[in-house]
Amino acid sequence: MEWNVYLSGEIHTDWREQIIAGAEDLPVNFASPVTDHEASDAAGDMLGKPEAPFWRDHQSARVNAIRTKTLIEQCDLAIVRFGDKYKQWNAAFDAGYCAALDKPYITLHDDALVHALKEVDAAALAWAQTPSQVVEILRYVTSQL
Repeated sequence: MEWNVYLSGEIHTDWREQIIAGAEDLPVNFASPVTDHEASDAAGDMLGKPEAPFWRDHQSARVNAIRTKTLIEQCDLAIVRFGDKYKQWNAAFDAGYCAALDKPYITLHDDALVHALKEVDAAALAWAQTPSQVVEILRYVTSQL
């Protein structure tokens, strides 16, 4: 069985690359949202220039949601990364969407965010602090087939 894993959340570090490299020998396919910040912000620009920044963000969020919703719905497991530099409301939204769809997900964040993410972590099936811990979980679940 091939696993489809969706890598959600923080885009400013190489955590995705670390997981993908660590799992290269596993039966796992990875997908993620658009991780180029400028491209994501401009996702809806082809539809015209709104008068207010709110509507540009709204338009781009909806275009980005086509990819995000589809990939989350198709995944077997999601990894949701929360970094310490920015507030990742989109990651929290993705975790909530996974929970609503009954999709298993793992949160990935350091100890400093435990309290802030208590509800998100409570619905997760695991909490990891490092990409290597995520790889070990992937290794375990894929080896038991």
